[in-house]
Amino acid sequence: MNKMKDEEKPKHLSVVTDESLKFFENYINNPSPTGFEYPGQKLWLDYLAPYVDESFIDSYGTAVGVINPKADFKVVIEAHADEISWFVNYITAEGLIYVIRNGGSDHQIAPSKRVNIHTEKGLVKAVFGWPAIHTRNGEKEEAPALKNIFLDCGCTSREEVEQLGIHVGCVITYEDEFMVLNDRYYVGRALDNRAGGFMIAEVARLLKENKKDLPFGLYIVNSVQEEIGLRGAEMIAQRIKPNVAIVTDVTHDTSTPMINKITQGDLACGKGPVVSYAPAVQTNLNKLLIKTAQENSIPFQRQASSRSTGTDTDAFAYSNGGVPSALISLPLRYMHTTVEMIHKEDVDNVISLIYHSLLNIQNNHDFTYGK
Repeated sequence: MNKMKDEEKPKHLSVVTDESLKFFENYINNPSPTGFEYPGQKLWLDYLAPYVDESFIDSYGTAVGVINPKADFKVVIEAHADEISWFVNYITAEGLIYVIRNGGSDHQIAPSKRVNIHTEKGLVKAVFGWPAIHTRNGEKEEAPALKNIFLDCGCTSREEVEQLGIHVGCVITYEDEFMVLNDRYYVGRALDNRAGGFMIAEVARLLKENKKDLPFGLYIVNSVQEEIGLRGAEMIAQRIKPNVAIVTDVTHDTSTPMINKITQGDLACGKGPVVSYAPAVQTNLNKLLIKTAQENSIPFQRQASSRSTGTDTDAFAYSNGGVPSALISLPLRYMHTTVEMIHKEDVDNVISLIYHSLLNIQNNHDFTYGK
């Protein structure tokens, strides 16, 4: 089959505005570590407020905006708000700090990174130290590992560290901030998955600006604690009791070096949203997403998962006796690093796919097999 010529490809429709991009940058730069998401949730709800009828935050910090709150039939669009981070675990007598993970933080990228330690007295700057190359003698170098990475905040004793407000349990985030690379990629830490929170907020904006009246209640959900086991989604699913859930998260761009496409699939940034096939993904809802993409000339890719998607899709799908759920993923390079990368056009297309899919869902839509 001949590849489609450039002039035959559908013209890309830009969705993200200059104003919404400013919010996205601010939202990414604001830390929201797992268990400490509230400041980011407040930013998100403030942005969402003009586009919803009401909003609320649950006991653990999951934020929800609602359109048509009195409707009986409830549809969720969802992302997760938390980012991976570290906890202070042990302070040495010499004032150095050892850490444990809060989520899937990568020990191999830590050495020489600058961080913020969050204390009740405010942020304390520190760095992940690492021995100079000149001192690392021997035939086999010791690689970074949880047992040997450490923070240096410029103190010389445990007492001096504690005087700064640092104690065991303080959370630690990286400093790295948002940027646009080659006018093609958004780059930053925590695009997994605050990019998702941004995209579902943009869906709400489009519905409002285009004056679309939905025949059901729409719950725009930004869940907490996904990175440590889908916990926020589990809690909010029980509270909302939705009839349908469309979840968005990131997935791996497998076109970069050292990734095996045989095991990880063939996916790339710039080629569109990714629809998933997995036991938790309800087939009829998935077919609606695919048909919507085809009808609206939205490029998309396909991904197969094994036992689970590993996303909040699983939490919604298996809640409340079973909720028809599907996953729309955003391809991302360098997951769980400080230089996560997503393609601008993919962001636009995920927003468009969710938006148009909502317009294709009817009140009391029955996705039951055999109907």
